Amino acid sequence: MKKILLLLAFFTLNGLFSQDFDKLFSEANNYYKNGNYENAIKLYEQITASGNVSTELFYNLGNSYYKINKVGPSIYNYEKALLLDPLNEDAANNLIFAQRLSLDRIEELPKSALQKFNENYLNKLHYNQWATFSVVLSLLAALFFLLYYFSTSPSIKRLFFTSAIISALLLTTVILITVNQYGTDNRKIEAIIYSTEVSVKNEPTKSAEEAFILHEGTKVNVLDEVDNWKKIKLIDGKIGWLKEEDINILSVF
Repeated sequence: MKKILLLLAFFTLNGLFSQDFDKLFSEANNYYKNGNYENAIKLYEQITASGNVSTELFYNLGNSYYKINKVGPSIYNYEKALLLDPLNEDAANNLIFAQRLSLDRIEELPKSALQKFNENYLNKLHYNQWATFSVVLSLLAALFFLLYYFSTSPSIKRLFFTSAIISALLLTTVILITVNQYGTDNRKIEAIIYSTEVSVKNEPTKSAEEAFILHEGTKVNVLDEVDNWKKIKLIDGKIGWLKEEDINILSVF
C-alpha cells in the first residue's frame, strides 16, 4: 500500500512540476513576443537550470540572446537546440546568422569525401535515432525470415528470403553507424567562447606566450585539461590553452 501511495505522490508531483514548467515557458514566450527579452531569458534559464530541457527551449533562449546582441550565449543555445534535434532547421538557420556576428573567421581544414558524407548525412541524425532504425530493421528482418520459413510457394519464399537478407545487411550497416556515432559523440567535447576576448596561451600558465586571440561565439574542441586550464583545438588545426571560465561546454544537461 505504501508503494502505491508513493507512486501516486510521485506522479502527482511530476504532473504539478510539468504544469509549472509549461506555465513558465508560456510566460517567457509572452515576454519574448512583447520585446521584453531580459525577462524572457531569466525564465528560460530558470527552466534549463531545472533540467527540464527541450530543443524549443534552447531555440527560444538563443533567439532571446540574439535579440540583445549576446553572441556567445545565442550561438551556445542554438548549438544545444541542435544537439537535441539535429534536424531543427530554424535553429540551424539562426545559428548561421548568429555566427556572422562573431569576430573570428577561421578557415576549416579540407575534409575527405568520407568526412563530408558523414557530416552532411550521417550526423544529421542522433545516435539514438540510428538505434531506433536498427530496432525497426531487426524486427523487419525477423518478420521476413518467419514469412520465408512458413511460406509454401517457391517464388514467395525467394521474395521473403531476399527481403530478409537485405534487411539484415541494412541492419548491420545501421548498427555500425550507431556505434560510430555514439563513440564520436562521447569522445568529442565542444565548447563556445563566452568571454569577449580571450588570449590563448601556448602552455597552461598565465605567464606563457600568447598563441592567438579568440572572441566571443567561436566554437572550439576541448582536448584536455590541467587544473583550471583547458586545451582547445580550432577547426583550422590551431591548438592552445585557455582558462575554463572563458568557455561554456556544449552539453544538453
